[in-house]
Amino acid sequence: MIVGIPQEIKNNESRVGMTPAGVFELVKNKHTVYVQSGAGLGSGFSNNDYQQAGAAILDTIAQVYAMSDMIVKVKEPIEEEYDLIREGQILFTYFHFASSEALTKAMIKQKAICIAYETVEDNDGTLPLLTPMSEVAGRMAIQQGAKYLEKPVKGRGVLLGGVPGVAPGKVLVLGAGVVGVQAAKMAAGLGAHVTILDVNMKRLRYVNDVMPPHVTTEFSNEFNIRKHIKTHDLIIGGVLLKGAKAPNLITRDMLKEMKPGTVIVDVAVDQGGCVETTKPTTHEDPIYIIDDVVHYSVANMPGAVPYTSTMALTNVTLPYTLKLANLGWQAACEQDASLQKGLNIVSGKIVYNEILEAFGWEEALA
Repeated sequence: MIVGIPQEIKNNESRVGMTPAGVFELVKNKHTVYVQSGAGLGSGFSNNDYQQAGAAILDTIAQVYAMSDMIVKVKEPIEEEYDLIREGQILFTYFHFASSEALTKAMIKQKAICIAYETVEDNDGTLPLLTPMSEVAGRMAIQQGAKYLEKPVKGRGVLLGGVPGVAPGKVLVLGAGVVGVQAAKMAAGLGAHVTILDVNMKRLRYVNDVMPPHVTTEFSNEFNIRKHIKTHDLIIGGVLLKGAKAPNLITRDMLKEMKPGTVIVDVAVDQGGCVETTKPTTHEDPIYIIDDVVHYSVANMPGAVPYTSTMALTNVTLPYTLKLANLGWQAACEQDASLQKGLNIVSGKIVYNEILEAFGWEEALA
């Protein structure tokens, strides 16, 4: 199979779909790999690194799309890429269709085979290709939140860890999944007081067992959320519904109950956000303020640490990429139930129900 690795052109996205080590494995398996010139520079990989691994370098993104059977990316295609995608071409990347009707309609129109990293699902319900980026985003959420709590950027002026004689900051984490646990771990490491909410008691028991005493757990409901937002300095949105739009756990009216300078980091922004006032931002312009509450909702947080993120992503995507290249998408998905759940749109038809539900579409319209 011919595999193409284009340069990411989303704002401030420095990750790349595959490391030279991944290219080496594909070439070893007799596949051809085309890498767009400069695609890996943001992650610390030169054209020469890819050539030494066996890839051929192409000058333009149009050439990569035109000459490849399968495109391996990090982020969803943006508007400039839509017309480059060919009917029957495999796209293996993060899509998050439920948060973008325009992207969904574009991929239906192009009749590509869209396999989404974020819906590949193991038997135990875990999402192996989303996990490493969730780990990065969860840890980054505390870094960014701590920064935007500083007064010069309109935060409350709170040091999360406190100092002797001064109480530490308070962090509220919505969701005890991968993002939530990693955020709680980082916040606890800084010395902050952490409250983590979830509706899954099994997850809360796990958090209770592994976290230090200054991380407390509570069942998630509107009453408890309204209670805690009044007293916490940093709120992390880490709620995920597989392939579907995130629920609005914090509504616009709740902002008025928060202390001025409270910071919200909504990691669920890719799926529409779990805060009603969330809108996607970029690393170039990451925050906005509503009712004196600082919102940080960068849609590609791990893109700020591309070396770590690209390495972590290729570690988990490569086995699936190899399977798709070796067997073709149909045989690969027939043999691998986890990969089959990654199929979102096939030749113009939506095959993942959560997308239909997100837009209220009937299957007949898809």
